Amino acid sequence: MINFRYHVVSLTAVFLALAIGLVVGTAALNGPVADSLEGQVTGLRKDNQNWRQQVNNMEKQLALEEDFAEEISQVILPGTLTGRRVLVLTLPNGRDHTEGVLKKLQQAGATLTGRVELQDKFINPDNNTNLLELAVTAARPTAQTTGLPGNGHGVETSSALLASVLLDRQQGVAPVSDADRRAVLAAYNNAGYLTTDNNKVTGSAEAVVVVSGQPYVDKDSEKRDESVVKIAEQFDRTGSIVVAGKGSVGGNLVSVVRGDPVLAQTISTVDNANTVQGQLVTSLALVEQLTEKKAGQYGVGDNAPSLLPRLPQ
Repeated sequence: MINFRYHVVSLTAVFLALAIGLVVGTAALNGPVADSLEGQVTGLRKDNQNWRQQVNNMEKQLALEEDFAEEISQVILPGTLTGRRVLVLTLPNGRDHTEGVLKKLQQAGATLTGRVELQDKFINPDNNTNLLELAVTAARPTAQTTGLPGNGHGVETSSALLASVLLDRQQGVAPVSDADRRAVLAAYNNAGYLTTDNNKVTGSAEAVVVVSGQPYVDKDSEKRDESVVKIAEQFDRTGSIVVAGKGSVGGNLVSVVRGDPVLAQTISTVDNANTVQGQLVTSLALVEQLTEKKAGQYGVGDNAPSLLPRLPQ
Protein backbone atom coordinates (compact mmCIF):
# COMPACT_ATOMS: atom_id res chain seq x y z
CA MET A 1 0.00 0.00 0.00
CA ILE A 2 1.21 3.49 -0.89
CA ASN A 3 1.41 5.49 2.28
CA PHE A 4 1.79 9.19 3.07
CA ARG A 5 5.60 8.91 3.37
CA TYR A 6 5.78 7.65 -0.23
CA HIS A 7 3.86 10.69 -1.50
CA VAL A 8 6.14 13.07 0.39
CA VAL A 9 9.26 11.45 -1.04
CA SER A 10 7.83 11.47 -4.57
CA LEU A 11 6.86 15.17 -4.43
CA THR A 12 10.25 16.06 -2.97
CA ALA A 13 11.99 14.23 -5.81
CA VAL A 14 9.86 16.07 -8.40
CA PHE A 15 10.57 19.54 -6.96
CA LEU A 16 14.25 18.70 -6.58
CA ALA A 17 14.42 17.70 -10.24
CA LEU A 18 12.71 20.95 -11.29
CA ALA A 19 15.13 23.00 -9.23
CA ILE A 20 18.14 21.22 -10.70
CA GLY A 21 16.72 21.74 -14.22
CA LEU A 22 16.22 25.47 -13.66
CA VAL A 23 19.75 25.86 -12.33
CA VAL A 24 21.29 23.89 -15.19
CA GLY A 25 19.12 25.67 -17.83
CA THR A 26 19.87 29.11 -16.45
CA ALA A 27 23.57 28.37 -16.36
CA ALA A 28 23.46 27.17 -19.97
CA LEU A 29 21.53 30.17 -21.25
CA ASN A 30 22.97 32.82 -18.99
CA GLY A 31 26.04 33.36 -21.11
CA PRO A 32 24.35 33.85 -24.55
CA VAL A 33 21.43 35.88 -23.17
CA ALA A 34 23.67 38.14 -21.14
CA ASP A 35 25.99 38.63 -24.08
CA SER A 36 23.04 39.48 -26.35
CA LEU A 37 21.58 41.98 -23.89
CA GLU A 38 24.96 43.57 -23.33
CA GLY A 39 25.38 43.95 -27.09
CA GLN A 40 21.98 45.61 -27.41
CA VAL A 41 22.70 48.02 -24.57
CA THR A 42 26.04 48.92 -26.11
CA GLY A 43 24.39 49.55 -29.49
CA LEU A 44 21.68 51.74 -27.95
CA ARG A 45 24.31 53.67 -26.01
CA LYS A 46 26.20 54.40 -29.22
CA ASP A 47 23.01 55.42 -31.03
CA ASN A 48 22.16 57.76 -28.17
CA GLN A 49 25.62 59.33 -28.33
CA ASN A 50 25.29 59.77 -32.10
CA TRP A 51 21.87 61.45 -31.77
CA ARG A 52 23.17 63.69 -29.01
CA GLN A 53 26.09 64.72 -31.19
CA GLN A 54 23.75 65.48 -34.11
CA VAL A 55 21.56 67.64 -31.86
CA ASN A 56 24.61 69.50 -30.58
CA ASN A 57 25.80 70.06 -34.15
CA MET A 58 22.40 71.36 -35.23
CA GLU A 59 22.22 73.71 -32.25
CA LYS A 60 25.69 74.99 -33.05
CA GLN A 61 24.75 75.46 -36.71
CA LEU A 62 21.61 77.36 -35.74
CA ALA A 63 23.61 79.61 -33.42
CA LEU A 64 26.09 80.31 -36.19
CA GLU A 65 23.27 81.15 -38.60
CA GLU A 66 21.85 83.60 -36.07
CA ASP A 67 25.31 85.11 -35.60
CA PHE A 68 25.64 85.45 -39.36
CA ALA A 69 22.23 87.15 -39.62
CA GLU A 70 23.23 89.55 -36.84
CA GLU A 71 26.48 90.46 -38.56
CA ILE A 72 25.06 90.75 -42.08
CA SER A 73 22.25 92.99 -40.84
CA GLN A 74 24.91 95.50 -39.79
CA VAL A 75 26.03 95.61 -43.42
CA ILE A 76 22.77 95.72 -45.37
CA LEU A 77 20.24 97.39 -43.04
CA PRO A 78 21.67 100.82 -42.10
CA GLY A 79 19.98 103.59 -44.06
CA THR A 80 17.35 101.41 -45.74
CA LEU A 81 14.50 102.93 -43.70
CA THR A 82 15.97 106.34 -42.93
CA GLY A 83 13.23 108.95 -42.80
CA ARG A 84 10.46 106.37 -42.86
CA ARG A 85 7.85 106.66 -40.12
CA VAL A 86 6.97 103.23 -38.72
CA LEU A 87 4.53 102.08 -36.05
CA VAL A 88 5.05 98.78 -34.22
CA LEU A 89 1.79 97.13 -33.18
CA THR A 90 2.21 94.10 -30.93
CA LEU A 91 -0.54 91.52 -30.63
CA PRO A 92 -0.91 89.60 -27.34
CA ASN A 93 0.72 86.48 -28.83
CA GLY A 94 3.69 88.34 -30.30
CA ARG A 95 5.33 89.97 -27.28
CA ASP A 96 8.26 87.53 -27.08
CA HIS A 97 9.96 88.74 -30.25
CA THR A 98 8.89 92.39 -30.40
CA GLU A 99 12.19 93.66 -29.03
CA GLY A 100 14.15 91.90 -31.75
CA VAL A 101 11.91 93.35 -34.46
CA LEU A 102 12.28 96.83 -32.97
CA LYS A 103 16.06 96.51 -32.86
CA LYS A 104 16.30 95.74 -36.58
CA LEU A 105 13.94 98.58 -37.52
CA GLN A 106 16.08 100.99 -35.55
CA GLN A 107 19.20 99.53 -37.16
CA ALA A 108 17.64 100.28 -40.55
CA GLY A 109 17.16 103.91 -39.50
CA ALA A 110 13.38 103.90 -39.19
CA THR A 111 11.68 106.68 -37.25
CA LEU A 112 9.46 104.88 -34.75
CA THR A 113 6.31 106.90 -34.21
CA GLY A 114 5.25 104.62 -31.40
CA ARG A 115 4.98 101.16 -29.97
CA VAL A 116 1.46 100.00 -29.17
CA GLU A 117 0.70 96.71 -27.41
CA LEU A 118 -2.82 95.35 -27.67
CA GLN A 119 -3.90 93.46 -24.57
CA ASP A 120 -5.75 90.15 -24.34
CA LYS A 121 -8.81 92.12 -23.36
CA PHE A 122 -8.91 93.67 -26.83
CA ILE A 123 -9.50 90.34 -28.59
CA ASN A 124 -11.66 88.76 -25.89
CA PRO A 125 -15.05 88.07 -27.57
CA ASP A 126 -16.82 88.94 -24.31
CA ASN A 127 -15.85 92.59 -24.83
CA ASN A 128 -17.41 93.01 -28.26
CA THR A 129 -20.17 95.39 -27.14
CA ASN A 130 -17.82 97.41 -24.94
CA LEU A 131 -15.43 97.93 -27.85
CA LEU A 132 -18.27 99.11 -30.06
CA GLU A 133 -19.34 101.62 -27.44
CA LEU A 134 -15.77 102.76 -26.79
CA ALA A 135 -15.20 103.45 -30.49
CA VAL A 136 -18.05 105.95 -30.29
CA THR A 137 -17.15 107.61 -26.99
CA ALA A 138 -13.43 107.79 -27.84
CA ALA A 139 -14.01 109.68 -31.08
CA ARG A 140 -12.80 113.28 -31.28
CA PRO A 141 -13.41 116.16 -33.71
CA THR A 142 -10.58 115.10 -36.04
CA ALA A 143 -11.04 111.40 -35.28
CA GLN A 144 -14.67 110.82 -36.08
CA THR A 145 -16.37 107.44 -36.38
CA THR A 146 -17.72 108.33 -39.83
CA GLY A 147 -16.72 105.63 -42.29
CA LEU A 148 -15.90 103.03 -39.65
CA PRO A 149 -17.21 99.46 -40.14
CA GLY A 150 -20.80 99.11 -39.04
CA ASN A 151 -21.19 95.33 -38.94
CA GLY A 152 -21.27 95.03 -35.15
CA HIS A 153 -17.76 93.60 -34.74
CA GLY A 154 -16.16 95.50 -31.87
CA VAL A 155 -12.55 94.56 -32.65
CA GLU A 156 -12.95 95.55 -36.29
CA THR A 157 -14.56 98.90 -35.47
CA SER A 158 -12.05 99.80 -32.77
CA SER A 159 -9.15 98.68 -34.97
CA ALA A 160 -10.38 100.95 -37.74
CA LEU A 161 -10.50 103.92 -35.34
CA LEU A 162 -7.03 103.18 -34.00
CA ALA A 163 -5.62 102.78 -37.51
CA SER A 164 -7.11 106.13 -38.48
CA VAL A 165 -5.26 107.95 -35.69
CA LEU A 166 -2.02 105.95 -35.79
CA LEU A 167 -1.43 105.90 -39.57
CA ASP A 168 -1.44 108.62 -42.22
CA ARG A 169 -4.81 109.62 -43.58
CA GLN A 170 -5.57 109.26 -47.26
CA GLN A 171 -4.98 112.25 -49.52
CA GLY A 172 -7.72 114.81 -49.22
CA VAL A 173 -8.65 113.78 -45.67
CA ALA A 174 -7.71 116.17 -42.86
CA PRO A 175 -5.03 114.72 -40.54
CA VAL A 176 -5.75 113.86 -36.92
CA SER A 177 -4.53 116.45 -34.45
CA ASP A 178 -1.96 115.40 -31.85
CA ALA A 179 -4.43 116.22 -29.07
CA ASP A 180 -7.15 114.03 -30.55
CA ARG A 181 -4.68 111.22 -31.20
CA ARG A 182 -3.58 111.27 -27.57
CA ALA A 183 -7.20 111.37 -26.40
CA VAL A 184 -8.24 108.33 -28.44
CA LEU A 185 -5.23 106.31 -27.28
CA ALA A 186 -5.79 107.38 -23.68
CA ALA A 187 -9.39 106.14 -23.84
CA TYR A 188 -8.31 102.66 -24.88
CA ASN A 189 -5.33 102.73 -22.53
CA ASN A 190 -7.43 103.69 -19.52
CA ALA A 191 -9.92 100.95 -20.34
CA GLY A 192 -7.12 98.36 -20.37
CA TYR A 193 -7.30 97.51 -24.06
CA LEU A 194 -3.80 98.65 -24.99
CA THR A 195 -0.58 100.16 -23.68
CA THR A 196 1.91 102.46 -25.38
CA ASP A 197 5.64 102.75 -24.84
CA ASN A 198 6.05 105.50 -22.23
CA ASN A 199 2.45 106.47 -23.05
CA LYS A 200 3.83 108.26 -26.10
CA VAL A 201 3.04 108.21 -29.81
CA THR A 202 4.86 111.00 -31.61
CA GLY A 203 2.65 111.18 -34.69
CA SER A 204 1.13 109.22 -37.55
CA ALA A 205 3.08 106.54 -39.41
CA GLU A 206 3.21 105.59 -43.06
CA ALA A 207 3.65 101.91 -42.31
CA VAL A 208 3.01 99.42 -39.52
CA VAL A 209 4.72 96.22 -38.44
CA VAL A 210 2.22 93.92 -36.73
CA VAL A 211 4.05 91.48 -34.46
CA SER A 212 2.07 88.28 -34.06
CA GLY A 213 2.63 84.72 -32.88
CA GLN A 214 1.07 81.26 -32.73
CA PRO A 215 -2.67 80.64 -33.10
CA TYR A 216 -4.84 80.57 -30.00
CA VAL A 217 -5.82 77.24 -28.45
CA ASP A 218 -8.43 78.13 -25.81
CA LYS A 219 -12.18 77.60 -26.11
CA ASP A 220 -12.57 80.94 -27.90
CA SER A 221 -9.60 80.36 -30.20
CA GLU A 222 -11.60 80.61 -33.42
CA LYS A 223 -13.07 83.99 -32.48
CA ARG A 224 -9.73 85.29 -31.19
CA ASP A 225 -7.91 84.28 -34.39
CA GLU A 226 -10.67 85.93 -36.40
CA SER A 227 -10.25 89.14 -34.38
CA VAL A 228 -6.51 89.15 -35.03
CA VAL A 229 -7.20 89.01 -38.77
CA LYS A 230 -9.70 91.88 -38.44
CA ILE A 231 -7.00 94.00 -36.80
CA ALA A 232 -4.58 93.39 -39.68
CA GLU A 233 -7.27 94.06 -42.29
CA GLN A 234 -8.14 97.47 -40.85
CA PHE A 235 -4.51 98.60 -40.63
CA ASP A 236 -3.95 97.29 -44.15
CA ARG A 237 -6.74 99.55 -45.41
CA THR A 238 -4.88 102.58 -44.07
CA GLY A 239 -1.16 101.98 -44.67
CA SER A 240 1.63 99.60 -45.64
CA ILE A 241 1.79 96.57 -43.38
CA VAL A 242 4.18 93.73 -42.61
CA VAL A 243 3.17 90.89 -40.28
CA ALA A 244 6.16 89.66 -38.27
CA GLY A 245 4.95 86.27 -37.12
CA LYS A 246 6.02 82.96 -35.64
CA GLY A 247 5.06 79.93 -37.69
CA SER A 248 2.69 79.70 -40.63
CA VAL A 249 0.24 76.91 -39.80
CA GLY A 250 -2.71 76.27 -37.55
CA GLY A 251 -4.76 79.33 -38.44
CA ASN A 252 -2.43 82.02 -37.10
CA LEU A 253 -2.30 85.43 -38.79
CA VAL A 254 0.54 84.54 -41.16
CA SER A 255 -1.19 81.42 -42.44
CA VAL A 256 -4.52 83.21 -42.93
CA VAL A 257 -2.93 86.05 -44.91
CA ARG A 258 -1.02 83.63 -47.11
CA GLY A 259 -4.14 81.59 -47.71
CA ASP A 260 -6.20 84.62 -48.73
CA PRO A 261 -5.52 85.70 -52.35
CA VAL A 262 -6.71 89.23 -51.60
CA LEU A 263 -4.82 89.88 -48.35
CA ALA A 264 -1.64 88.30 -49.74
CA GLN A 265 -1.57 90.99 -52.43
CA THR A 266 -1.19 93.83 -49.93
CA ILE A 267 0.10 92.36 -46.63
CA SER A 268 3.67 91.07 -46.36
CA THR A 269 4.38 88.24 -43.92
CA VAL A 270 7.50 86.82 -42.26
CA ASP A 271 6.98 83.47 -40.52
CA ASN A 272 10.23 83.32 -38.50
CA ALA A 273 10.33 86.76 -36.89
CA ASN A 274 11.16 85.07 -33.59
CA THR A 275 14.71 84.63 -34.97
CA VAL A 276 17.36 87.20 -35.88
CA GLN A 277 17.11 86.10 -39.50
CA GLY A 278 13.36 86.74 -39.53
CA GLN A 279 13.74 90.09 -37.80
CA LEU A 280 16.22 91.14 -40.47
CA VAL A 281 13.83 90.00 -43.21
CA THR A 282 10.98 91.92 -41.55
CA SER A 283 12.83 95.20 -42.09
CA LEU A 284 13.67 94.23 -45.67
CA ALA A 285 10.03 93.35 -46.34
CA LEU A 286 9.04 96.78 -45.05
CA VAL A 287 11.59 98.41 -47.38
CA GLU A 288 9.98 96.53 -50.25
CA GLN A 289 6.52 97.65 -49.17
CA LEU A 290 7.49 101.31 -48.97
CA THR A 291 9.75 101.59 -52.02
CA GLU A 292 8.09 99.18 -54.44
CA LYS A 293 4.53 99.08 -53.07
CA LYS A 294 4.85 95.32 -53.21
CA ALA A 295 3.85 92.59 -50.74
CA GLY A 296 5.77 89.36 -50.28
CA GLN A 297 5.64 86.20 -48.17
CA TYR A 298 8.95 85.22 -46.59
CA GLY A 299 10.42 82.75 -44.13
CA VAL A 300 11.07 79.05 -43.65
CA GLY A 301 7.52 77.68 -43.82
CA ASP A 302 6.35 75.43 -46.64
CA ASN A 303 4.03 78.20 -47.84
CA ALA A 304 6.80 80.82 -48.03
CA PRO A 305 7.99 81.27 -51.63
CA SER A 306 11.28 82.85 -50.56
CA LEU A 307 13.56 83.39 -47.56
CA LEU A 308 13.84 87.14 -48.13
CA PRO A 309 12.93 89.87 -50.60
CA ARG A 310 15.31 91.26 -53.17
CA LEU A 311 18.01 93.22 -51.41
CA PRO A 312 17.73 97.01 -51.72
CA GLN A 313 20.11 98.74 -54.10
